[in-house]
Amino acid sequence: MTNLDELICWFENKNKVFVALSGGVDSALVAYAAFQKLGNSAIAVTADYKTLSEEELYTSKKICSEIGIQQLFLDYSELENEEFVKNDSNRCFHCRMELGEHLIALAKDHSVEIIVDGTNLDDLGDYRPGIEALKQNGIRSPLVETHFSKSKIRETAKMIGLSVFDKPSNSCLASRIPWGQRVTAEKLTRIEFGETIVKQITNVKQVRVRDLNGSAKIEVEKNMISVFDEIIFKQITEKLKMIGFTSVEIDQEGYKPGKINVIAD
Repeated sequence: MTNLDELICWFENKNKVFVALSGGVDSALVAYAAFQKLGNSAIAVTADYKTLSEEELYTSKKICSEIGIQQLFLDYSELENEEFVKNDSNRCFHCRMELGEHLIALAKDHSVEIIVDGTNLDDLGDYRPGIEALKQNGIRSPLVETHFSKSKIRETAKMIGLSVFDKPSNSCLASRIPWGQRVTAEKLTRIEFGETIVKQITNVKQVRVRDLNGSAKIEVEKNMISVFDEIIFKQITEKLKMIGFTSVEIDQEGYKPGKINVIAD
């Protein structure tokens, strides 16, 4: 039995399931497997909590269309949650606790007993307080239970034809703001616009624009830093200053998830 067969079989004897679906490859594979086994008894739920980029929302819709799975939306604002907005090292925990509560409430409305997410084996090695929050809410992770690593997920997603198989990992826009600096709508907007600008000018897929008290620090994979020649950097700087950043720099160490959390004020 292949890993994919195991993942599909995981949904055996489950009556009705919600799949917490972002715009990434992990939850896309879970949604695919759930739909293969359960058909219309598998429902994707995407949370539009105002810190997810428009790009991710668009991709989530595209994924559901490819799979054929029904998609529901949770619409609320994390910016109304002071525990989240104050942005300490437990920000992700508060975010996922709130998401879990919304998912559970929606599940009751739809007579759904099981909620699953896209957490995989590789996620367990990082500092991810959000995973603990989801676990506390009883949300299960089929990719962990069937031993899927990130590379295996991408390989399987490519094999079954999901367009997001090679999509770079993404996280909520608030992760671009160091712990201790408050999350605001203004910051999230300029971060999202900033990343779009950098992607459009450079064609680089994996981009983070970190907002360090109003200064933009651009992170890309180390082998892509050379793309930022003098002309392109000047162009990006002008545009980023137009949307509210005070200064712009390229992180010469390259992209690394969660890097700014160790240098937060």
